Amino acid sequence: MGTVFSFDVRGGEADAVRAALDEAVAGLHRVDALFSTYREDSEVSQLARGELTLEQCAPEVAEVLDLAAEAERVSEGWFSPRYRGSLDPTGIVKGWSAERAARALAAVDGVRGVSVNGGGDVQMCGAPEPGRAWRVGVADPLRPGGLAAVISAAGAAELSVATSGTAERGAHIVDPGTGKSAVTDLVAVTVVGPRLTWTDCWATAAFAMGSRAGLAWLESLPDVEGLLITAGDEVRCTGGLATRLG
Repeated sequence: MGTVFSFDVRGGEADAVRAALDEAVAGLHRVDALFSTYREDSEVSQLARGELTLEQCAPEVAEVLDLAAEAERVSEGWFSPRYRGSLDPTGIVKGWSAERAARALAAVDGVRGVSVNGGGDVQMCGAPEPGRAWRVGVADPLRPGGLAAVISAAGAAELSVATSGTAERGAHIVDPGTGKSAVTDLVAVTVVGPRLTWTDCWATAAFAMGSRAGLAWLESLPDVEGLLITAGDEVRCTGGLATRLG
């Protein structure tokens, strides 16, 4: 998926955790092999070229395409499983795969807390220690090395943090309506919610919408908070974000 994944697992018997980690890593490699648009032999590439039908693909392909269609519906088209007219669900794959890995690790007997970080987008389950919550620093896109906020998972059985913007990868987000790079006043959008599958999509969609429409839309979503930073160094956030700062 062109990025680095890291795992933090607390509790559980060492051999069982190691086996689950090995399975999680193998699962991520499988996802990459299925969905990479850079691999000619991936099932998504073959599906896009008409060489495979959806029924001939692995079950994960249909699952992801269904999720991507739901994200497109909820975002009123601002999130799309296509890139410049071609099938490309990779905008949802990283969040979905990291969330899936975190849930599998959290199900191991004795594990009390899991954090899976996929390229800066994080899915957290449980807690690292009794009485201490997972915390995630949100990078300041205008001040390299600085933090714009720290998100706490206190009181949440599961929480995710996803960011879309131009700081790391440049202008890579496309306006689905025009097929061109999104014209936006934003440099970063961070979304907080229970599931990384969705927060990753919502961050991308809100970024493409721009600060005013993006903020209003994030406010309308249940159990979701957002932090938006404009190119003019204005910080805008949803009404409930303060409850997640820590």
